[in-house]
Amino acid sequence: MAAVRNFEVLLLFFVLIESFFFSKGFPPFYADQPIQIYEKIVQGKFKFPSHFSAELKDLVRSLVQTDLTKRYGNLKNGTKDIKYHKWFTTTNWIALFEKRVKPSHVPKADKDHFEKYDEKPISHSSTELYSAEFDSF
Repeated sequence: MAAVRNFEVLLLFFVLIESFFFSKGFPPFYADQPIQIYEKIVQGKFKFPSHFSAELKDLVRSLVQTDLTKRYGNLKNGTKDIKYHKWFTTTNWIALFEKRVKPSHVPKADKDHFEKYDEKPISHSSTELYSAEFDSF
């Protein structure tokens, strides 16, 4: 069950981050200097993109709430506060869990920003040195 909860939260943050990037071209706490980014994060101040609905703004505010006693995911209902938020009313959680939901956007792999190097093929040992230690693994 914890894996499902983590997946839900990761999905939510992916959607929110993608929304910020596609709408403004910058992450929510953008600044030229790292210390400025840190200050913005600590202050918790950011502007929502104009296309964010009232429900989405409410959800984001509830997730980044600095008061832990009011932050979604930390309340008595745990991640259910996130899952049953108004913004997710049209989300079919069963279909999502069963991976039947098609993404609205699939980013293209950006291979140009990674170093190219020759990889050695993975070699496997012909003997298992620690098989007894991993019997129940």
